Amino acid sequence: MEIAAAIRLQKFLAQCGVASRRAAEQLILDGRVTVNEQQVQQLGTKISPCDRVCVDGVTVQREKKFHYILLNKPPGYVCTSVDPQQRPCAIELVQKNIHERLYSVGRLDFLSSGAIIFTNDGDFALNVAHPRSNIEKEYIVETSRPVPDPVIESFAQGILVEDIRYKAIQIKKINPTTVDIVLIEGKNREIRRVLSFFHMHPVRLHRVRIGPVRLASLKEAASRPLSPLEKKQLMHL
Repeated sequence: MEIAAAIRLQKFLAQCGVASRRAAEQLILDGRVTVNEQQVQQLGTKISPCDRVCVDGVTVQREKKFHYILLNKPPGYVCTSVDPQQRPCAIELVQKNIHERLYSVGRLDFLSSGAIIFTNDGDFALNVAHPRSNIEKEYIVETSRPVPDPVIESFAQGILVEDIRYKAIQIKKINPTTVDIVLIEGKNREIRRVLSFFHMHPVRLHRVRIGPVRLASLKEAASRPLSPLEKKQLMHL
């Protein structure tokens, strides 16, 4: 294993394509990582060029080839690599012809559909997923009944739901039961929580854009590589 200099363990795991850096930290805390056959659970531990790093007993090495894949996720798929309930995993739709281990950048919940990016580049994943990058996510949301103007105004101005503040960067009606919503931070199930607060429920929640990357004509369950320009734009937003 070649490492140019001492490096933090979680960063090295991300560069190996094991998981995003944040998820790699959880692997360490869970006791699933060893360095030279010794379990390591201390975040910030640094490793040297001669150290042997294993996750769940399997030696890991830095990736030599990186992938950046956009998937149009169908509803009814989870974004984890393994699901205890044995529901279908979105990774299965993109992993077929790729030997390197991929993981999703952020999540879409089980019932939601649309744009999600998969990669094995931990630094890229951290940059795109982190709120400080201010990357917009755009959703088309169809609801079970007409959306009242006060709902739109409240979400645009910012609303407190169960002590958490939610705010859309942009929200506009497409028709009485369909809205276009743009978020930046994208807290867990944000749109569903806000609509539920107003006793409304999405019939369809579909993400159409992540920053400059648009689904456009990409069919459901289909995927494509990000263009070099899209990758560059995401890294510099």
